[in-house]
Amino acid sequence: MRNIECFKASHKPCRWLFSMRNAAAFIALGIVSSLPSVTAHAQSTTAHIFGQAPAGETVTALSSTGMHRHETVSKKGHYKIESLPAGDYIITLQKGEQTVDTRAHVALIAGRGAEIDFACPNDQCAAADR
Repeated sequence: MRNIECFKASHKPCRWLFSMRNAAAFIALGIVSSLPSVTAHAQSTTAHIFGQAPAGETVTALSSTGMHRHETVSKKGHYKIESLPAGDYIITLQKGEQTVDTRAHVALIAGRGAEIDFACPNDQCAAADR
């Protein structure tokens, strides 16, 4: 009632009205800030593949749309190809220009990774120390 009386008495808002609004806003902010975090995170629209393969060879990901990416296997026998659009892929292992092994119909889902391992001679993917 005091707010209405204040407006009737003068056509300007009262200081009391503003202080109550400010208090209500600060209380609301305090309640909201004490709630569990509801931060929105951007959803990933890409996927990745990773795995083991013979050191120095090349792994290629070819999508059903024709997009392709490749990565050379590290000296430790690991590879990772990131930022691949979701979809159906053919993953190949190449030694030089020759295809050594192929995995067809690998479905990549946005925000996830797929582990694709290739056989290594004597189960040793890492390069021999020289």
